[in-house]
Amino acid sequence: MTPHHAGTQANSASTFEALMAEVMAIAERFGHREHVHLTWLAVRRCGVPAAVDLVSDGIQRTARYAGAPQKYHATISRAWVELVGHHAAELGEGDFTAFVDHHPALLDKRLLTRFYRPATLASPQAKTGWVEPDLAPFPWQNGD
Repeated sequence: MTPHHAGTQANSASTFEALMAEVMAIAERFGHREHVHLTWLAVRRCGVPAAVDLVSDGIQRTARYAGAPQKYHATISRAWVELVGHHAAELGEGDFTAFVDHHPALLDKRLLTRFYRPATLASPQAKTGWVEPDLAPFPWQNGD
């Protein structure tokens, strides 16, 4: 690992930890809503491409630390960041509660089943890398 890469990774880790602390300051547990909140903060502060890396790396690190690295899923992580980012760009709501009130589907943990077959998400390819939706395109892919 190059010194620059190590510094970028450390910065990413501290940014993720700061976002996590911000979310948990108003939450009792880290459930799906808190995942969406953390993702919304990351997208608003860093933009979607950087948020994909930030959130994916943070979740992967957290899963490894918890002794459950198999829980990390590359496609699910990226898809959620891209969905939250797409909707965050629409109206630019200034607070998370207004955002989820306007986009309640994002609070549905099963939302990705609108875009992916279960077998696709269960595949090794989807767990370790990016797989495109195979049931329906994402909203920004079909011109909506």
